[in-house]
Amino acid sequence: MWSTVRDAVAAVEAAYSPDGVNVGLNQGAAAGAGVPSHLHVHVLPRWSGDTNFMTTTADTRVLPEALGETWRRLVEAWPG
Repeated sequence: MWSTVRDAVAAVEAAYSPDGVNVGLNQGAAAGAGVPSHLHVHVLPRWSGDTNFMTTTADTRVLPEALGETWRRLVEAWPG
């Protein structure tokens, strides 16, 4: 699993040129995984001065680009 996380970090860095990257693990329902035995990983690009993990403002979801564009950029940047 960790080799896939490393590939995801490399793709995010190549596609977005962030100042840094957060990698987070969620295990179990109380941690936000939604399913008791489920584990998933978040890989988040970060820039100096960004809004951290704030994704909603005034009940409006903040998406800086269409999800299809995000998919295209990451697929093109994925190692291998």
